[in-house]
Amino acid sequence: MSERINVIGAGLAGCEAAWQAANRGVQVTLWEMKPGKYSPAHVKPGFAELVCSNSLRAEGLSNAVGLLKEEMSRLDSVIMRSAYSARVPAGGALAVDREAFSRLVTEAIESHPNIHVENAEVTDIPADGTVIIATGPLTGGKISESISSLVGGEYLHFYDAAAPIVSADSIDLSKAYFASRYGKGEGQDYINCPMSAEEYKAFCDELVNAETAELKEWDREINVFEGCMPVEIMAARGFETLRFGPMKPVGLPNPHEGGKLPYAVLQLRRDNFDGTMYNLVGFQTHLKFPEQRRVFGMIPGLENAEFLRYGVMHKNTFLNSPKLLDKYYRLRGNERIYFAGQITGVEGYVESAASGLVCGICAANVLTGKEPVDFTRQTALGALQHYVSEGSNCEFQPMNINFGIIDSLDERVRNKKERYERISRRALEVLSEKV
Repeated sequence: MSERINVIGAGLAGCEAAWQAANRGVQVTLWEMKPGKYSPAHVKPGFAELVCSNSLRAEGLSNAVGLLKEEMSRLDSVIMRSAYSARVPAGGALAVDREAFSRLVTEAIESHPNIHVENAEVTDIPADGTVIIATGPLTGGKISESISSLVGGEYLHFYDAAAPIVSADSIDLSKAYFASRYGKGEGQDYINCPMSAEEYKAFCDELVNAETAELKEWDREINVFEGCMPVEIMAARGFETLRFGPMKPVGLPNPHEGGKLPYAVLQLRRDNFDGTMYNLVGFQTHLKFPEQRRVFGMIPGLENAEFLRYGVMHKNTFLNSPKLLDKYYRLRGNERIYFAGQITGVEGYVESAASGLVCGICAANVLTGKEPVDFTRQTALGALQHYVSEGSNCEFQPMNINFGIIDSLDERVRNKKERYERISRRALEVLSEKV
């Protein structure tokens, strides 16, 4: 077999696709425009750069994303392997040191004997051969025009946001305190900034009236992905919204006040191995930079915080995939072309890599005379395959993995945790039969 697979884009999806195909004996050329050119959100030259949170979310088989991570790990995912090697304490979640994670992925990809890396921008989709397009939700320039021409304008979009990062030594620990919710983790996974009712009210009043940055090509009605909702938009939905969302105080007694629960809490999660940087959990924002300093500086413990990175917002594009892609992420009517990653309408780091994993396996199988794999709706991998290719009864929108899109059990199980764990065990049995 002499045909190569061309993978365009070395983000999480592209790296995973290249890795899976190469592991099956297929020669792969991975194209990455960095460091010659960067997207508006990327700043580092390495592969699989995390531009928003450093969290890959919950672990455990009672969580859908935990199941997805386990399925990927059993298929030798380079993203999961690197994430577990680069993890930092985060309670019941998997969070990573961004730079270490990117370095590990980059080293694995560049050292694979079946992967050849080309650091050059691809402006046109190759006219022949197998192609996996994993250019991400910030796809722009000529390649975006080429994709738009290919799919007939079936492009959609939403706005995404990232949270700020502050210096650890600028956090006032006479007011803030170390603790994980309900005591999970190692006890110092998070720094917590407690607020009284009066402080919370004053903060919300300023937050909803703070000045936001201007966006290019701003729509009259902002279309924001719910999982990355800017904190100022959440606050505008109602006074209690943040207290039942990212600022919920449950499970976080304040040792400075004899174990009393605060009225509201902002959690800061470690962002690197050394614990010198912390990100504001759930505080994605589009406020102007001076407004971020002013308003977030009202939070006890952050009065003199040094912002190492401000929150930003950007436009993400994705395909109307149910009209365009089959369950193997192939373009209907042109099956040599695959799409992977958030451009397909999967949402989240793990989901993006998962789509790349399926693309890499399916493309390699086709080239080696095997059938592409339908992991079925009984697994998390397969549930994403079918969501992307079939959508739902509503307008197609980006989707995180959840148990709602995985096939339910034949019998009724009242206890939700037990039900989810049984679904997960079934999924892993089905997975073992597929590979």
